[in-house]
Formats: sequence, C-alpha cells, structure tokens
Amino acid sequence: MNAYSHTHLKCDLFGVSHVHDRSHCLFNNRTWSASHVPDIIGTSHLNRRGYTSTTISYQVMEHMQTNVVAKEYSDDLPITSSYESAMEALSSLITCKKRGDTSSVGGKYGKLERMSIYLKILGLEEKIDGLRIIHVAGTKGKGSTCTFCEAILRECGFRTGLFTSPHLIDVRERFRINGLDITEDRFLPYFWSCWSQLEEKVTEDLPMPPLFQFLTLLALKIFICEQVDVAIIEVGLGGKRDSTNVINKPVVCGITSLGMDHIEALGNTLGQIASHKAGIFKPHIPAFVVPQLSEAMDVIHEVAEGLAVPLGVVPPLDCEKMDGFKLSLSGDHQSINAGLAVALSKCWLQRTGNWEKLIRKQEILEGDLPEPFHRGLSTAHLSGRAQIVYDTSLKSYNSSKEPESSCGDLIFYLDGAHSPESMEVCGRWFSTAVKGNQKTLSRLRVENAEQVLGNGHIQYGSGKMEEPYETSKQILLFNCMEVRDPQALLPQLVNTCVSSGIHLSKALFVPSMSSYSKVTSAASVIPENFSRDLSWQFNLQRLWEKMIHGKDTSSTNTMFFCSDAEVDIVMDAELEIDAAKVLPSEFLYEDASHCSPVDNRFSCSAVIPSLPLAISWLRDCVKRNPSVRIQVLVTGSLHLVGDVLKLLKR
Repeated sequence: MNAYSHTHLKCDLFGVSHVHDRSHCLFNNRTWSASHVPDIIGTSHLNRRGYTSTTISYQVMEHMQTNVVAKEYSDDLPITSSYESAMEALSSLITCKKRGDTSSVGGKYGKLERMSIYLKILGLEEKIDGLRIIHVAGTKGKGSTCTFCEAILRECGFRTGLFTSPHLIDVRERFRINGLDITEDRFLPYFWSCWSQLEEKVTEDLPMPPLFQFLTLLALKIFICEQVDVAIIEVGLGGKRDSTNVINKPVVCGITSLGMDHIEALGNTLGQIASHKAGIFKPHIPAFVVPQLSEAMDVIHEVAEGLAVPLGVVPPLDCEKMDGFKLSLSGDHQSINAGLAVALSKCWLQRTGNWEKLIRKQEILEGDLPEPFHRGLSTAHLSGRAQIVYDTSLKSYNSSKEPESSCGDLIFYLDGAHSPESMEVCGRWFSTAVKGNQKTLSRLRVENAEQVLGNGHIQYGSGKMEEPYETSKQILLFNCMEVRDPQALLPQLVNTCVSSGIHLSKALFVPSMSSYSKVTSAASVIPENFSRDLSWQFNLQRLWEKMIHGKDTSSTNTMFFCSDAEVDIVMDAELEIDAAKVLPSEFLYEDASHCSPVDNRFSCSAVIPSLPLAISWLRDCVKRNPSVRIQVLVTGSLHLVGDVLKLLKR
C-alpha cells in the first residue's frame, strides 16, 4: 500500500497545521432553548422503551427488552396520520431504475442541473455556503467518519447537523441535530414545506426529484432552518454525480477507504471509482484521504493537483499511544475512520477560526488530542455497524432484578457489510468480539472433544455438557441484494472468521422484510403475509453448501417449514408461531460433516421463509436449551440489519 504526501500541507495527527480564513466565525459554547431538544430525551423514556446502552471495550451494546412495544400514537392524532402520509409521499419518489442506470429521470436536465433548480425553488441556493460543510465520500467508513466528526464538533460546543444514508428503521435517522434524530413534530413541517414548494413547480421537463435527491434537499433545508454551526454530509453513491455534489464551497472534504462496490455505476477498476470519489473536490478547498492502494491514490493525487487542492494523507489513529483510550465504534478498522475524522475536524476548526480559541483553553502536548476530541471519539454511536444487541425478551426478572426463569443467551452481532472488503472487516470484528465474549464464560467441559472440520465448521462430540457451564454457537443470518455477488462475499467472510479461529456452525438465509418500493417508519405494521418466492435465498444456500462441502447441490432446494402445498405464511399480530414447524431445534447440534440432505434438509444451512420466523426459531432454541449461548452474525445488507433491529425493538 502506497501513501502519498502533498507539499501543500503538513499532515500530522490532527491534519493541517495552518489556519485559513473565515476567522470571523466565533468559537462558542451555546445553550439552546428547550424547543431545540427532541421530546424523547430522558432516561424514563428509554426505560419505557426497554433498552439501555453501555460501552464495553470497543463495543456499544444495546440491551433491549424486546417484549416492550414501541410507543404508538392513536389513529385520530394528526401527527401520526401526517407522518404516515409523508412516508407514502416519499415512497412515490422511488424510481424503478436499476442500480447503475445513469439515464435521466425525466425532462431535459441532468441530475446536478436539476438539483440546482430545486435549490432555487426552495430558496436555499445562496444559503448552503453558510452551513460550513464537511463533505465525505468513500466506499467503506463514510458513515463512521461522519459520525465521529459530528460527535467531536458537538463536544467542542457547536450545533451540528449530520446527514447519512441509508436509514435502518426510520427515515428520520438520516437527519441528526446535535447528535439526535430529528423528531416527528420538527420533521413534518420541513418535509411538507419542501414537498409543496417542489410540487407546485413540477413540469414535464422538471419532475419531482427521486427519493435520494429529495432527501438531500430536505437535509439542507433542515440544517439551514435549524441554524446549525456545521453540517456533515455523507455522499450517497460515488461523488462526482452524486446529489450531494451541489455543495460548491465546503470547508473541507474527505475520502474514506475505497473498494470495489457499485461497479455498474462507478466503473470496474479502483482508478475509475477513485475518480468518482474525488469528484467532490473543489478548487483550493483542503481535502484529506486515508491511505489507499496506488491505483486509487494516483487518481486522487492527480485530481487534487488539477484543482490546486491541498491534499493530506491521514494515518490511522494510534489509540495505544493514548493511555488505553478506546473508540466507541467497534472494530480495528475504526482507527482509520477516526484518524480521518480528527484531521477533518481540526481543519474545520482552523478554517472557521476556532482552533486557536480551542487550544488556548487546554494544555495540549504534541501528538495529543484535545479533550473534546477524546469525548467525541469515545461517545459517537452509529447503529447497524459493528453493533452488538442482547435479546432479553425471553428473560423475566424478580424485584431483585435476578432472572426468574432459566434461559440461554441470544446475542446479535449486526454489521451492514455488503462488499468483499467490508466482509473481511466484518469477519475480523465478529471474531474479535466473540473471543472477547468467550473469555467471560466458564470453561466448557465435554466428554469428547470437538473436531474442527477443514471447512471451518465444528463437529461436536457425543458427550453431554455439565451444568452450569455454557456452550456457544456461532450462526450466520444472511441476505444480500441480488445485484451483489455472493461468491465474492461469503467466502471472504468465512475465510476471515476461520483464520481468526471462529467457525460458523450454521447459516440461515432469509428474505428481508423491507420493501425497496416503500418507505416505512418505526411504527409501520409488520406484514402478516409473507411471499414464498425464495429463489434467491436458495441460490445463497446452494453456494454456501458448495463452499462448505465442495459439492454442487443445485438440484436440491431445501428448507425447514411446511409442505409445498402451503402457499402463504400467516402470522398473528404478536408474531406468534410454532417455531418447531420452522426448523427443529435439533438442527443446531446436528453433525455438519456430510452434505447430502437428510429428511429433505441440509446439515449446515437452512432457508427460512421470513425474518420474524427466523428470530422466533432462535428464541425458541435458547428457551429449550438454558445452557446455550447463540451468537448470531447478521450481515450482507443494511436492509436486513435494519429489519432485525426493528423486530428486536418490538
């Protein structure tokens, strides 16, 4: 890996070492009125929702009482009706174009030309520069880097706006004000204002903007009206032609790690992809990039030279030199994102005239971070990326908060990895997290030692476990979009885990609940009828079995559920089902050393017709086996991760 330095900047731990213009901007510690604070703040509300959060060695773990139903509004309240109407309106903006289709949505204007017209209609064109934007592109780590930047600058005393994508449960997650999702009552006026203004100007040549373009416009509207001091904007796809690239005068730009993703839209080489990412660079505006492969860095360097962009290459943050300091986001790769966030935040403070005011307040040794940087990096939170969730829905507690019923543990490890590079990162994180968890368990004693097969699966001995010792099972819960190449994803994940000493004993393949043609909210009803079109999941299963056993199983489709005569899957409002009909719990312990289906089922994997059924089966397993700890890696798609979180929060 080759890294370039640029003569325009001296790049150290914090990024640029010089102060730019805009010194008229003041560093201040603002106190905001209650109207700026969402209604949901307060531990009593969090307790009612039934989940708490704690930071434990690189991990943000949410302990969720998943049997507590989220707060719902009655049908006669206008805010609920209006919010659901807003979701329906947003859904109408979803186009049927395939990924990579760069043709015009309609009319005679290109995407960025249309975006400029929309900004004029909304009266935002002259106001964007006042947002003092940090603009971030990249393949991996964009969301984490932006989240770190937001937390750092908020801890420095600034009012922050953060726009990221996609959302996991509710579209309001994309718009954070001062670290919190915008509330419904503040979201709705901004939404309908944008909608009505744009709808009035619709013509044949200027249709309503597609979904992401509208959300980008809405983010800019919200941040301007909320009078944020800084807006951190994550690129949606690519950079050069992305909707966010209507930003003409950012304060600083950043590029995270690059990899082979969205090749149908960005090109099939790292150089082509890098060209798109560097498309967010603006003349003379500083930019920072993490170390890249030479093919990508050559292109980034060339684009920067052509625009006279001061370019800095930022090394990973060395937490070991900071007295055991730990990042709040899990995974070794987060040191790369944190290093970039530190450089971007320092540059922003310098160019807005606030860095000198900040360091005058603190004793900062060379190479040290200011205290607000420490706090931001240690408290930033981003759902669905290297996130650990304990499912406590099956446990009941007495007045002394001691468990009343015997039940195993069910832990979800969620990461929205969906590229080969991110799969490798996900595998390393999961392996590290599981090993850390295993250190807390009592030593497992069995009469016959387990045998690790060459394919990374575990064949257990016939001995019985001695109570109260626990055994842990690592299971994969997987789905990915059909545009992805699972042959590049699954082997990368398995090989990374195996090389780290972690062996996925079973794999469950499920369809996502989310519809790509509908925007839903956190309170949206989970459909009771599920489609039986599982052809993609069977393809994934066949690939898995071939990868594990080296045999082609293309002639067999197997799943544990009901007979083919049953077409629909119907569940009641509480998502109650007979888990034994989905998959016998014995499947968890079956020998994985053979490939041929036994009783019309595979030994290493299963296709389950719906995600709620899969969750129910996992819960049933821990209810039936008090000594088992099931560790479920949920990955392959942020949509799948969001659906799991949505189910757990109910």
